Amino acid sequence: MEPARKADVAAQDPQGAYRSWGPALIRKADRILRSREDAVDVVHALFADLIPRWTTEMDLPYLYRAVTNRCLNVVRDRGNRARLLEREQSAAAPVGRVRLDDQIVGVGLIAALVDRLDDAHMEVLVGRFVDDFTQEELAEHLGLSRKTIGKRLDRIRDEVLKLRAEDAS
Repeated sequence: MEPARKADVAAQDPQGAYRSWGPALIRKADRILRSREDAVDVVHALFADLIPRWTTEMDLPYLYRAVTNRCLNVVRDRGNRARLLEREQSAAAPVGRVRLDDQIVGVGLIAALVDRLDDAHMEVLVGRFVDDFTQEELAEHLGLSRKTIGKRLDRIRDEVLKLRAEDAS
């Protein structure tokens, strides 16, 4: 089946969407949370919530954004945050494909920034440094201009620099 047709079939019902896009959504959640079990829970909860109100507008970009937001909510929850940070420290450090000022973007940095940045900036942070989108891809995915993405990345970098200064003192 050709890719465009597969996407059309997937968007028709939540079961088709889960079969087509579930593994990619779980991988995305796993990159943010660094926990396969938590990633599966996030994706399953998303689909469980969407089943009663499913529409064909719930395509892959919509689901990617929903998974990102749910993962950030897991990190925002202080009880989950402590558990995730403990797990990340005990695991081998992942190889970062895209770094933010020579720092790998992992649960620790996301947790530190989640209280300092709004949802729009956190979405850009995850898209750029976890999902490895280019600025152009991210602008298209979020429906924003590349200039807006650049400004948000500048603000994110400023917050990382403030964090470093606070840690150094």
